[in-house]
Amino acid sequence: MIRIAAGDWDANILVSQGAAIGALSWRGIPVVEPVPEGESPNRGLHSAFLMAPWTNRLADGRIAVGGQDYTMPINRPLEGHALHGFVRDRAWVVESQAPDRTVMGCVVDHAPFRCAARLEVALAPEGLTLELALTNTGDEPTPMGIGWHPFFTRPPGTRLRFAAETVFGRDARNLAIAPRPSAGLNGGEEVLAGLDTHFAGWDGRAVMTRPGGPDLALTATGDWARNLQVYAPRGVPVLCVEPVSHVPDVVNRPHLAAHGAMHPLAPGAALRGGASLLLV
Repeated sequence: MIRIAAGDWDANILVSQGAAIGALSWRGIPVVEPVPEGESPNRGLHSAFLMAPWTNRLADGRIAVGGQDYTMPINRPLEGHALHGFVRDRAWVVESQAPDRTVMGCVVDHAPFRCAARLEVALAPEGLTLELALTNTGDEPTPMGIGWHPFFTRPPGTRLRFAAETVFGRDARNLAIAPRPSAGLNGGEEVLAGLDTHFAGWDGRAVMTRPGGPDLALTATGDWARNLQVYAPRGVPVLCVEPVSHVPDVVNRPHLAAHGAMHPLAPGAALRGGASLLLV
């Protein structure tokens, strides 16, 4: 684990556990639900972890590349999905470190995915920024995706607002289905509780107002600036506002590709996503 800090902000990064943010606080107030000591950032409703080389659900673990079918390990057996990719399970390597920032990298070699990830995380008095790049290091074009999955704390009275063009329903396996026009979302517990919902045509900005502070704006750039997954489980005070590069399981449902595809990434090409979490 490494610690970075700037101004009123403090973060712990679990380098050996997917480079997840294990804790993020402002003036001692938790902004990300902290990972309990000795627990995994990938088991439980806590932390802020990366998703790659796909995001959210891959139904039955299926993906076809170059005419060959592959099955990824099913780590969501109740729904039958491969969930959230591989990089969150990898030990990362610190490439550089300063008191307020760090750069880390990891590699994935699990057919059909051969790729390298590079992450920069920085704190400033205004807040958090991170930049992720995922490069195809293999020999053939391969569909890939990237995302960020923060479990923000959700004190009573929290509100979320953002603009988007499309909202999806979900089926019994929690797969995004039935896209329909949307203005986005603007509300508190009455609209948040129970969401596990995908939005497309997002404008790249979401604002969270939180009693007791801090009020925060999440702004995404690059391949993170169009699609958003929102998760707010009933009875658990966390809120996931997840910038992602594609619709869940879109590689197996090409009729949804217009709303956010996993485009085949050429050898040497990269997906790039940025996110800032700043005071408002």
